[in-house]
Amino acid sequence: MVIQDEWTAAREAERRSKYHEADVIVVGAGILGCAAAYALAEQGRSVLLLERWMHEPDRIVGELLQPGGVEALRRLGLADCLEGIDAIPCYGYHVLFHEEDLVFPYPETDAGGNVRAIVRKNTGARDYVHPQTNGSANSSGKRQTRSSEGRSFHHGRLIMKLRGKCLAHRNITVVETEVTRLVRAEKWPQVLGVEANTVVDRETGKKRADCFFGQLTIVADGYASKFRDEIVGRKPVVRSKFYGLELIDCPMPPYGFPHVVIGDAAPILLYQIGTHETRALFDVPHDLPAASAKAGGVRNYIENVAMPALPEPVRPSVRAALADGRIPKSMPNSYLPAAAPRPDRHPGVLLLGDALNMRHPLTGGGMTVAFHDALLLAELLSPDRVPNLGDTVAVGKALRSLHWRRKRLSSIINVLAQALYSLFSARSDDRQMVALQRGCFEYFRRGFTDEPLGLMGGILHRPLVLAYHFFSVAFLAIWLETKKMCFSNVFGIFLLPLAVVDAVLILWRACVVFLPVVWTELQ
Repeated sequence: MVIQDEWTAAREAERRSKYHEADVIVVGAGILGCAAAYALAEQGRSVLLLERWMHEPDRIVGELLQPGGVEALRRLGLADCLEGIDAIPCYGYHVLFHEEDLVFPYPETDAGGNVRAIVRKNTGARDYVHPQTNGSANSSGKRQTRSSEGRSFHHGRLIMKLRGKCLAHRNITVVETEVTRLVRAEKWPQVLGVEANTVVDRETGKKRADCFFGQLTIVADGYASKFRDEIVGRKPVVRSKFYGLELIDCPMPPYGFPHVVIGDAAPILLYQIGTHETRALFDVPHDLPAASAKAGGVRNYIENVAMPALPEPVRPSVRAALADGRIPKSMPNSYLPAAAPRPDRHPGVLLLGDALNMRHPLTGGGMTVAFHDALLLAELLSPDRVPNLGDTVAVGKALRSLHWRRKRLSSIINVLAQALYSLFSARSDDRQMVALQRGCFEYFRRGFTDEPLGLMGGILHRPLVLAYHFFSVAFLAIWLETKKMCFSNVFGIFLLPLAVVDAVLILWRACVVFLPVVWTELQ
């Protein structure tokens, strides 16, 4: 943290409050906005953080933070935001695949944060025993490795903690106001700040037009960003929605493991967000006949299609949550590849967070990407590298570097989310995708989970490792199908030509799922 004298801090605070001027303007006090504002303020930058509503949000997003996100939060100096919000530790994943299940923990890491990959046979929840010690020791008694842990919680509680840290920071002024447009220079496209409407009388709703000026404007106004079209000109692709229920005292062992249910219904996620609360998310693809109004809508789909895929002990909690007769809260499951910044066209502004980049929330990687982006942004814009944020050439160079460096993590999270959703949501009549589903589950059963979980958890930042494991799953799926076709009876050898054709089709389908997303992430 950069230490400022009292006079300088007071002068900058007056500049922000009286003249609405700062080094940095951050639009949106969400996950990314708060983290970026705090990280830059820690470097001595003067920050104006603008948020439309400062009350605690009540949403079904941003409730699962992967271990890599927890570590990024610690490095940002915000680890204490996870305290006092009834956050639940997450040790790995529990996957239920039709009548079978597997528990696989996050990998252990050494003192340098490197994944210690071990091939171990994974078991179901009934036979799983959670390690009693958090790490292994050598002969001298010193811990050599530690287990990775994530956290799950109520989204709004974490947001309020992050906002509280920003409100208490001497270099940040938080203003509750609705930003309406970017302010540009008259004769060139330089973004100078933003216009906003600030409520001055809550009883009458009377608003005052405001302007806020900064050398750099960071737009982090979420998935429904009003500035995305102007800055990058891209729209998210939405294939489905998550409908969320809050289950009370729902029995779902093992404790501390989010559950992924794969069956005849679209994927279902369950994870604790408090001591007594469990979030249930039901994926509902667009134009799904079973969820149409004619068929009884989303509630009918959950009750008659999704619920039978859940373990019997969970179903009473789901019925109780549906008893109010209302349609559950929903969120769009969007995919939005990050667009390269164009500082020549839009100098002085940066788009980040869900406004810039989204992926299907199946793997819960969004907040982990956001906190890493905030860390990387602060590193690239540190006063040692960019003393003056008004230097558009230096800032533009840093933003271009940010676009490519963030991909070491974001591309992994994005590709995994999109590929696994395509895999887990495959219809039962899609033979090749069903084969890949079986191959993936068997791959996990055989114990090849440490590196895949390290990638999903934001711990392992090696994109080529993801490609290796994805195609390993594909070839295992091919072997399992060939074995079933050719070696299940004495006449199976005559089916070898068909097995070869089937192998080509399975590999082709795997490429269709994986490679287009990879290509998008390379741009």
